[in-house]
Amino acid sequence: MTKLNSLQLFQNQRIRSVWDSEKEEWYFSIVDVVAVLTESKNPNNYWKVLKKRLSEEGNQSVTFCNRLRMKSPKDGKMYLTDVADTEQLLRLIQSIPSPKAEPFKLWLAQVGRERLEENIDPELSINRALATYQRKGYSREWINQRLQAIQVRKELTDEWEHRGVKKGKEYAILTDEISQAWSGLTTRQYKDLKGLKKENLRDNMTTLELVLNMLAEATTTEISKQKEPETFDENKAVAREGGEAAGIARLAVEERTGIPVVTAASTQRRLQ
Repeated sequence: MTKLNSLQLFQNQRIRSVWDSEKEEWYFSIVDVVAVLTESKNPNNYWKVLKKRLSEEGNQSVTFCNRLRMKSPKDGKMYLTDVADTEQLLRLIQSIPSPKAEPFKLWLAQVGRERLEENIDPELSINRALATYQRKGYSREWINQRLQAIQVRKELTDEWEHRGVKKGKEYAILTDEISQAWSGLTTRQYKDLKGLKKENLRDNMTTLELVLNMLAEATTTEISKQKEPETFDENKAVAREGGEAAGIARLAVEERTGIPVVTAASTQRRLQ
């Protein structure tokens, strides 16, 4: 399951959200929505009281909401946060008297429509990603590599899907095979090296790391097309081969530069 943390804006007010690519569903921070609709100075307490009342009324669809880790606007740390999908939010809005209710419903529809448009025309998604990275302060050169890496990754997952690899755990296992073969680290070990928790690893890679990871994934895609693996073990072997090809390139670069490619350096931290 791939989850993408994001910030959505409603009338210049930030609402934390997560896109679940497997379920193709947005999840929004309930506290942030409550803050927008009520303008309460203590939205956490407002939601706590409202949640209790809805529970007593038997409204389980809202009170039994999911909890996902989101970055706190106060200290920047990741905390479990009550979230709701679009349907749950629409039901929640009915329980909150607010003149912003109708504009908020229209905003929800807009957010959903943009994601559907991106599925039809991927270039829209690329343009929005470009704008997001620019706002974060990344260099034009790094952004170009990052966007190319997204396309390479998409081609790889399309190939895996064609070979019958299951999304979620199996994708993660194959990704680890590639990562360990070229960098010497699993994805988790790589993130630990950079001091990351839920942050996106690729968003914290240097340009050279991105290029070699891209080479590993592109090579894996090409080998898979040539060998046409039929079992998961065969796909693992192909992933390892693709990663090893980029691993050879990494060693060649390190031999000529005299410095390691894979480091604790984080592009994102340098921007902060």
